[in-house]
Amino acid sequence: MTPQAQLAMLAWIPILLYLFVRFPVQKAVVIGFIGAWLFLPQKAGFSFPGFPDYSRISAASYGILLATCIFDVGRFQRFKLGWFDLPMLIWCLCPIASSVSNDLGLYDGLSSALSQTVQWGFPYFLGRIYFNNLKGLRLLAVGIFLGGIVYVPLCLYEIRMSPQLHSMVYGYFPHSFAQTARYGGFRPQVFMQHGLAVGLWMMAATLVGIWLWQAGVIKQVWRISMGWLVPVLLITFILCKSTGAWLLFALGLVIFFAARQLGTALPLLLLIGGIFFYPYYVATGQFTQLQQDKIISVMTEITNEERAASLGHRFKNEQILGDKARQRIIFGWGGWNRNRVYQVHHWTGELVDLAKPDSLWIITFGTMGLVGLFSIIASLSLPIVIFCWRYPARLWFNLKVAPAAAVTIVLALYMTDNLINSMFNPVFPLASGGIAGMLLRETETSKVKQDHALTRKRSLAQKR
Repeated sequence: MTPQAQLAMLAWIPILLYLFVRFPVQKAVVIGFIGAWLFLPQKAGFSFPGFPDYSRISAASYGILLATCIFDVGRFQRFKLGWFDLPMLIWCLCPIASSVSNDLGLYDGLSSALSQTVQWGFPYFLGRIYFNNLKGLRLLAVGIFLGGIVYVPLCLYEIRMSPQLHSMVYGYFPHSFAQTARYGGFRPQVFMQHGLAVGLWMMAATLVGIWLWQAGVIKQVWRISMGWLVPVLLITFILCKSTGAWLLFALGLVIFFAARQLGTALPLLLLIGGIFFYPYYVATGQFTQLQQDKIISVMTEITNEERAASLGHRFKNEQILGDKARQRIIFGWGGWNRNRVYQVHHWTGELVDLAKPDSLWIITFGTMGLVGLFSIIASLSLPIVIFCWRYPARLWFNLKVAPAAAVTIVLALYMTDNLINSMFNPVFPLASGGIAGMLLRETETSKVKQDHALTRKRSLAQKR
């Protein structure tokens, strides 16, 4: 870690404190949280004995929690634990059961649970206390969109010049440079952990931008029409050369069309069903080689042989790792790579890793079993399902509801990506906490429905 990376990490908490002085608290949280994820250095931070590492993931959470204690402590007092929070609570505590059941000790379990709470639980909690209403989710949606706009010139630079910004600013490149090459050019990485993470972020920002634009929530930003900003963002996203993000974007457009033209949330609910079904189907050993070959054949026709071969490799790895995980199917193998499968090399006698876990779901299944797997899926998907029930699709383009709907859709697409990749982004558990908190506010839901019904009656009366 270079001196400039250390300085950036140390400076972020004072920056967050200044944001709380300069802006309203909800806006300060949006700027501070998203800004940390977009611009802080990779693989940088500080380790403290007995405490979770201070990293780019925890920097925003620690800083915001500290600022809340100083400037907005009453927000903690207004927080009430609800039944929506149970899956996230189980997810944060699950490492304790995994460690104890594998004889790794209570200390190991508590340490792992604390790290998991910092990574997932803190962003979720901050979402619960700061974005638990339609206004808060509107600010978060706009923040995601603007985060994509800010990344446009950075992505375009790296698409043309190759991923260099992290090295130029922080003095080192945090990942394998070979993986930045794609389709005869370069895939931007900017300040994120991988080009796939940039593609996922730009997908989310583009889809949110389209939703806000078409719903009439935002007309212009920085005196620039949305009719210019959204196409520029879309073109940049396409140039990011992330095939998986392209497919997720297409799914998002299907959900968008179904909601706007047909007034149904069925595609979204089917997607959530698939997110539950696929891990269960593979985890229980029902995903056969013949079925895998058929999917790979279809992918070859849709994309190309290289991408289909990559998918086939992941299927093979998941089959190997799934067989190991089923030996401890309830709470998994715990940490320390005990979920991995090794073989002794014939010539050198060294241990060779037979399968690399690429997706979040297979990592979770191996380390924390079915309890961990379905608790993390439920913690992110339960708010989506309840949102579809409380706010029918016919309300998704209402000026007040549209931002929350857009955030809900990209959260579902992020969950879908975790079936293939493991690109953690704390903005999404933040969004999940916000949606869960909003859904606990029955009065706001009822008011929106009443306003929508009244507006519709007035519109019908004018037509007559």
